Amino acid sequence: MTRPLNILTLSTLFPNSTAPNFGIFVERQTAALADRAQANVTVINPIGMPPQPLRGLAPYRALTGLPLHQHWGKLNVHRPRFPIVPKFGGAKNPERIASAILPLVRRLHEENPFDLIDAEFFYPDGPAAMRLSEALDIPFAIKARGADIHHWGSDPKCLRHILSAADKASGLLAVSKALKQDMIELGMDGDKITVHYTGLDQSKFLPVDRAVAKRELGVGGPLFISVGALIKRKNQALVIEAMASLTDATLMLAGTGEEEKAYRTLADKLGIKDRVRFLGNVPHDQLPKLVAAADVSILPSRSEGLANAWVEALSCGTPIIISEAGGARELVRSDIAGRIVEQDSIAIADAAKAILAIPPKQEDVRATVSHFSWKNNGDALIKLFADITQR
Repeated sequence: MTRPLNILTLSTLFPNSTAPNFGIFVERQTAALADRAQANVTVINPIGMPPQPLRGLAPYRALTGLPLHQHWGKLNVHRPRFPIVPKFGGAKNPERIASAILPLVRRLHEENPFDLIDAEFFYPDGPAAMRLSEALDIPFAIKARGADIHHWGSDPKCLRHILSAADKASGLLAVSKALKQDMIELGMDGDKITVHYTGLDQSKFLPVDRAVAKRELGVGGPLFISVGALIKRKNQALVIEAMASLTDATLMLAGTGEEEKAYRTLADKLGIKDRVRFLGNVPHDQLPKLVAAADVSILPSRSEGLANAWVEALSCGTPIIISEAGGARELVRSDIAGRIVEQDSIAIADAAKAILAIPPKQEDVRATVSHFSWKNNGDALIKLFADITQR
């Protein structure tokens, strides 16, 4: 019997006790991979820490208490620290990460040699993995998820590192065909890029009796939900503005972020604060019942790869209203799945009214993502990793 592949998963995006939803899609993918007999997975989740006295400030204060090594669910997770300069020095982070974690990686490699490094975010993880790969003389792969390409790829200093890592990587992954094209336009070799769609737990994200679910939430009219960090890129301000013309509807915002205060002020200014519910960070296991209760899920992001929130909503039988971002058209192929709209509050409101007027059947909406599963995700990932190590 062939021995399992020994995989080092490197990810700056990964949940911890202070931020249990942070990078949860990476955790789910890695857990699905680690469950396979063909894979032995060790996770390194580097934690960036500023110099004193900044470590005493939120959110760094909470991070100081994280253990250096723990079992997170079934995963073996190391959380070494690396130095950062907040808001500055992003171009130096790959080097800082690699330097800080290399002694740990060497020790683990000596104990049980790694076959491959799996970088789960293109920047800074990819260029850091490139440095580890050179030190250990093993191959590495990088997965692009969206913001790592769209944000960091727009910084010339970081782009140089991104393209160097892409050139030296043995495999590249993208969460959508649209993101693959964006990567090619940045200068990456399209022949090296595999489209690798997210997974989905279809046993949890299920349709429910929507009328009953809404009554339990104290909602009488239409219910909308927007799942995502409250940041400018996610564009929830447009959803709040749309609520002004959806007079009998309620909006739930699941997430927190730097724009929350501004969004609360906007809802108050529009006279709709009683119909906009700020739920904060909802534990991922509690999301399905909220998403399934909603008539429509709305997320008009300025950029995306392929948002997990889109896929999870559809699996709940909840149609989506999204902008022309990332892999939007890879999901919304007909009005059954929802609408793709301009980044405009009137367009959002009009789309919501159209869906409410002729709501698609929940089972038909769910069928649009029937091919998404963690099994399919894991099958594709282990095949790619096996191909890389056999070259």
